[in-house]
Amino acid sequence: MTSPDRARGAGSVPVHVLSAPVSGVVIGVEVTAGEVVAPEAVLVLLESMKMEVPAAAADALRVVAIDVAVGDMVEEGQPLLRWEAVRAEEVPPAPVADATPRIEPVRANLAALHARRALLADEARPKAVESRRRLGLRTARENVAALLDPGSFTEYGAHAVAAQRSRRSLDDLQRATPADGLITGTGTVDGRPVAVMVYDYMVLAGTQGVYNHRKSDRLLELCLRHRLPLVLYAEGGGGRPGDVDWPGVAGLDCTTFGRLAALSGQVPTIGVVAGRCFAGNAALLGCCDVIVAIEGASIGLGGPAMIEGGGLGRVEADDVGPLSVMGPNGVVDVRVPDDAAAPSVVRGLLGLLGGVERAAGEPGGDPDSLRTALPENRNALYDPRRIVSTVADAGTLIELRPEFGLGVVTSLARIGGRAVAIAASQPRHLGGALDRDACDKLARFMQLADAHGLPLVTFVDTPGFMVGPASEKTAMVRHAARLFVNAAALRVPVASVVLRRGYGLGAMALTAGHFHAPVATCAWPGAEFGPMGLEGAVRLGFRKELAAAPEAERDALFQRLLQASIERGQALNMASHLEIDDVIDPAETRDWIVRVLASACAAPLPPRRPFIDAW
Repeated sequence: MTSPDRARGAGSVPVHVLSAPVSGVVIGVEVTAGEVVAPEAVLVLLESMKMEVPAAAADALRVVAIDVAVGDMVEEGQPLLRWEAVRAEEVPPAPVADATPRIEPVRANLAALHARRALLADEARPKAVESRRRLGLRTARENVAALLDPGSFTEYGAHAVAAQRSRRSLDDLQRATPADGLITGTGTVDGRPVAVMVYDYMVLAGTQGVYNHRKSDRLLELCLRHRLPLVLYAEGGGGRPGDVDWPGVAGLDCTTFGRLAALSGQVPTIGVVAGRCFAGNAALLGCCDVIVAIEGASIGLGGPAMIEGGGLGRVEADDVGPLSVMGPNGVVDVRVPDDAAAPSVVRGLLGLLGGVERAAGEPGGDPDSLRTALPENRNALYDPRRIVSTVADAGTLIELRPEFGLGVVTSLARIGGRAVAIAASQPRHLGGALDRDACDKLARFMQLADAHGLPLVTFVDTPGFMVGPASEKTAMVRHAARLFVNAAALRVPVASVVLRRGYGLGAMALTAGHFHAPVATCAWPGAEFGPMGLEGAVRLGFRKELAAAPEAERDALFQRLLQASIERGQALNMASHLEIDDVIDPAETRDWIVRVLASACAAPLPPRRPFIDAW
C-alpha cells in the first residue's frame, strides 16, 4: 500500500509510503536507504499468523527512508518505508544468468512420497507376483487396471499398513503389507463412475485388518452418498488375528458388512471371486447383486482352519466350496474361465444393471427363424436360449445362474438398446414345470430387475408348478408363493410372450401374477392354454365318461376330448375372449417387445425397493 508523502512541487519528486499489508512482526528489511530496486523486489518481510508476508515494490523505485527495524510489531496500514519513483534505466542491470540449465533437486518430502509409492507397485514384490503367476491369476492391481478406464483410478488409503506397529517395524509393514491388503478407490468403466474394492491375496492372504475395514467403510459410505456402483474382488479370509494395534476385543462392532448390505437395492453391486474366498470375504461376496466366479475358486463361510477348529475334520481349501458345488447350488451367477475374462463380463453387467441407454443394436439372430424355433410336435423339447438370443441385441446377453433352478433361464440383455431382464421357461427340465429352485431363482431375479429399473420380459412354456409328495417336501407352497408376492410388488413393467403352453398357476406366476398383470401379454399362434395341463384336465374332468367307455374305445375317447380342449385353449380363442392381449407372428416378437416397452417405460418408477434378497 502506498500513499504520497508530499505534493509535487517545482523540480521535486513525490515521495510515497509503503504501508504494512497485514498486522505482524518485521522479520526482514531487504533494502537500505538510497537503494534503487527493480519492480516486484521484496522490500520488507513480515510474519503474520505463522506465515511470511512480503511487502514488495510494484514499480522501479528508490528507497528514501526506512521507518521500521527487524523485530518491530506493526499494525495493518502502518508505514514501513518511504520511496520515490525512478526511471527504468536507473535500475541496476540484473546479473547475467548462468546459461547452464539448472536441475532442481528433488525435495526430501517428495522423494519420500515416491519411495513409498514404489512399495505399492507389484514390482516391489516379485516373489509374491511369481506365486500369483503359478496360480494363473492376476495381481490385485492388475485387476483394477484391467477393469477401469485408463487413467481414471483415484486410490483411497493407499498408504495404510497392517495394524501391527507394536510388533513389527514400520519399514517392514510398508514393504510387506502395502495398502493393508485392500485396494479401494473410484474410477470409470466405459465413462461411468464406479467404486472398486479389491482384496490383495499377496498381503497376508487377503485377510481383513483394522485399517482395511476402515478403508472399506469409507468407500462404501461414498458409494451410498454418491450412488456409485461397486465392484468387489473378493479373495482371502476373514478377520486378521495378528492386528494388535487397536483397543478392541472381538471386533464384532465392525460396520463393513452392514454398510455393504445397505447398498442392496440402491446401487449395482458386483462381486468377482478368484482363488480362495472364505469367512469375511465370502460374507461380503454374498451380499452382492451378481457374483462372477473365476474357474478354480473355492468359496465358503469358513476356511480349513475354522472347519477343523469347529471339530468338523480336515479339508483341503479347494474342497470347501468349489464351483462344481457353488454353480449348481445357485451361489454363483456367472462362471468365467480366467480372470482375464472377468472384466468384460463386469463391464457388461454394469451397463445393464445401471440402466445405461445404448443405441438399438442388431438382433442376435434372424427374426424370421423364430417361426420354426418350436418343434411342430407339441410335446417335443427345445432350448429357449435360441429364442432369447435371437430377440436380444447381439453381444449383450448375460445369463445368470445357468446351473441352478433349471426350470427357468434368466438373463440380462438389451432389446432395441433398452436394458431388460429376461426369464424363459426351460422345457428340457421337468417339461418347464417350476420346482422349488426355479421359483427361488425367478423370485430373486424379479427383485434384481425391479431394484435396478429393468423391465421384465418373460417367455412362457410351462405345465405349471411341480406337484407331488416329493415336491411338497421341498416346501413348494412357500416357494411358489414367493413368485406371487414378489410379482405383486414389482415397479417395473412386465411384457409376457406365451410360446407354447400356458397352464395353471405356474403360467400365472411367469406373467407377474395373472395374464393381465403384464403391461401386455401375447402368444405365438401355436400356444395353448388351460387351467392345468390339458391331458390331466381331461382325465380329471371326464373321469366318469372315460371309465364308462369300453376299454377298446377309451383311448379314442380320450384323444377326442383332448383335441377339443386343445382347440378351446388355442391362442386365437384365448385372444377372442380377451384373456390375452394379442397373438403375434413369432418373427414380430422383438419388434412387439420394443413397442410395448417404449410405451410402458415412459413414466418414472415409484421409489426404490428396500433391498434384494441375497438368495
